[in-house]
Amino acid sequence: MEITAAVVKAQGSNFELTKVTLDELKSDEVLVKIVATGICHTDMVARDFVMGSPNFPVILGHEGSGIIERVGEDVHHLNVGDHVVLTYGYCGECEICRSGTPAYCYEFFTRNFSGARVDGSHNHHDLEGKPINDNFFSQSSFATYAIAHKNNVISVPKDAPLEILGPLGCGFQTGAGAIINSLKVKVGSSVLITGTGAVGLAALMAAKASSATTIIAVDINDERLEFSKEIGATHTINSLREDVAQRIREILPNGVQYGVDTTGRNEV
Repeated sequence: MEITAAVVKAQGSNFELTKVTLDELKSDEVLVKIVATGICHTDMVARDFVMGSPNFPVILGHEGSGIIERVGEDVHHLNVGDHVVLTYGYCGECEICRSGTPAYCYEFFTRNFSGARVDGSHNHHDLEGKPINDNFFSQSSFATYAIAHKNNVISVPKDAPLEILGPLGCGFQTGAGAIINSLKVKVGSSVLITGTGAVGLAALMAAKASSATTIIAVDINDERLEFSKEIGATHTINSLREDVAQRIREILPNGVQYGVDTTGRNEV
């Protein structure tokens, strides 16, 4: 079928809306009509080849949400018409996946960053039949339609707004997972979160849900800091105008118990 995709034709180049063809499903795949997709920093670094497949052209996008239009014959837990969010790919069969930590799947790189399916095939081609690198996070959702593996397609309630659910597949689970799964924040504890973008705000909400009693948000954007208060931050610090270490000692003389940095920037 012919679809429109945002294609990156060379390292660091613009996303160009281009007509491409999408192949038929394999038996363990799902065809999703994309309603919306988030734009994550990982898409930008893959475009610039800081990480990801070294091959271009490529179709990126990994925070897709949409509606299932077809399912492969080996897909039994999903149905045509389901509203879904797409997440990262994993095999579901290795001991790491079976232990409940699929983000550390042995095949994680192959299924998310290799630029092709695990068997090396591509499901996108240009109008001359030449393959386009794809399968980014097992979805390549910067397109009107995406083919995803059955493992990384998650059904959501049909009354949930698909146009804003895409980041649940990456950014939001990253922030919330850091708090709930990695740090295992305890009731009554204190948490410092630097950076209040999507990942930081997800961490903040997870800290609130985990019953942390002191939640400090640090950013350089006052609007984001104000919003942080609305969803659970007990204190905010603008690191452009305030000494972060001093303010933390004023709030908690003994320091914080947990910290999540979502910026990777020392100046924040």
